[in-house]
Amino acid sequence: MPTLLRLRAAALTASAVLLSTVLAGCGDDARDEDVTRQELSWKACPAPDEAQGGGPSPTPLPDDGEWQCATMKAPLDWSDPKGDTIGLELIRVRTTGTGNERIGSLVFNFGGPGSSGVATLPASAEDYEKLRTRYDLVSFDPRGVGRSAPVICENDQQLDAYFQQDATPDDAAERSRLVDSTRRFNDACEQHSEKVLPHVRTTDAARDLDLMRQVLGDDRLHYFGFSYGTELGGVYAHLFPKRVGRVVFDAVVNPTLNPEQGSLAQVKGFQIALENFAEDCVSKTEECPIGDSAQNVTDRIATLLNDLEHRPIPGVFPRQLTQSAATNGIVQALYSQDLWETLTEGLKQAYDGDGSILMLLSDSLTGRSENGEYDNSTAANTAVSCADAKPRYDTSDVERKLPEFRAASPLFGDSWAWAMIGCTDWAVAGAADHPDVSAPGSAPILVVGNTGDPATPYEGARAMVNALGKGVGVELTYRGQGHGAYDSKNPCVQGAVNGYLLDGKVPPTGTVCT
Repeated sequence: MPTLLRLRAAALTASAVLLSTVLAGCGDDARDEDVTRQELSWKACPAPDEAQGGGPSPTPLPDDGEWQCATMKAPLDWSDPKGDTIGLELIRVRTTGTGNERIGSLVFNFGGPGSSGVATLPASAEDYEKLRTRYDLVSFDPRGVGRSAPVICENDQQLDAYFQQDATPDDAAERSRLVDSTRRFNDACEQHSEKVLPHVRTTDAARDLDLMRQVLGDDRLHYFGFSYGTELGGVYAHLFPKRVGRVVFDAVVNPTLNPEQGSLAQVKGFQIALENFAEDCVSKTEECPIGDSAQNVTDRIATLLNDLEHRPIPGVFPRQLTQSAATNGIVQALYSQDLWETLTEGLKQAYDGDGSILMLLSDSLTGRSENGEYDNSTAANTAVSCADAKPRYDTSDVERKLPEFRAASPLFGDSWAWAMIGCTDWAVAGAADHPDVSAPGSAPILVVGNTGDPATPYEGARAMVNALGKGVGVELTYRGQGHGAYDSKNPCVQGAVNGYLLDGKVPPTGTVCT
């Protein structure tokens, strides 16, 4: 699940084209059609569009495995399954296995909410090549995301200004500007995506998953969910426990927390990750270039952010690196230990007046490409999160909670606390305080928690196991750093996950990998 600092990013440069795509997908041509009987027309994949993040068409895998894409029709409103439909974009590469080696399709959701599976799966397919020996690898753009009836909000120029603004107001005037900016964004979402917004809840996406299972020809859903994908998988298991096949959750969302509790847990997680980063830098044999002790590293970062609030420095021309952009850049780097060296260099340059690396990291978090176009990941993130979560917080709630957030993280506390107002003026009522993932009667679900995960803190794995119910969740612990465990390439983690997905071998609950 992305941090709430991944505020709001949308693509609207081609808004008329994208809006027509949404409305064209909400036609009445399938009004009397049983969508479970549809046959998908698989074709060569086009290049990702702006809402998916852009870039070239996916290239064949080393064994000439070709990527294929198709559009699946799904009801816009699952309470009216014979009504208007939308198109959900799917991508797959066929298994290398033959005959009885093939188990079926393994469906991936890479989190968010808001990540385009159609764009992400080809980029990371080499990590799952072993799983391809028995599965077709399949992913999709969930409703509201990418090419699947995308939520559309502000345009690229508006978003550039939005992400530069002060997200940690210090007085009444700054608070008013932040509230007004949030309201304008939410109004833009309603203006451009009014028909879609009521139908992007996680329960809707879970029903799409079951339709996908049927259309792909599988008796049970085999599924690999990361981050928010674990919440989606948990909701699916709750709704369809008897249809759960071999399922793995990695980087696990805590399903028992409301948005305020989840934000507080996450800000604690990123503070720990920051401290681990600082300790790592000063523990290396060569001198740490950004501080002579872990405390000095974090103190200098705090000073930099305070200075940037009043005196931005050059970022990526013509934009300046503001406090908000620098904070986002730091957060992005803390998602993965692989980015810690980049963060070190970015901070070193920022202390010398060059904010370009931190700005590029910030752009990665907010979904901005080099040509200045934003994908729709954060617009979708906001739409799904606000439709799911019932609580609505205003400025008085934030001010009441600020001391607790600041105590959890002097560096990130203000930003996370103020991000809670994002749903205050949302056009659609939230569904519940937190998702229901209880799944009595489900097949075992392997739940993998990482002790150093900042975005989905480790405690969420145990909470998910307990919430799924007795005999369903099987907990595996990875003592590592970064968001998630499988992609760390830790042999113990990958061996346990592959053993379950490929051979049905459930590891002993409580297994620990180091």
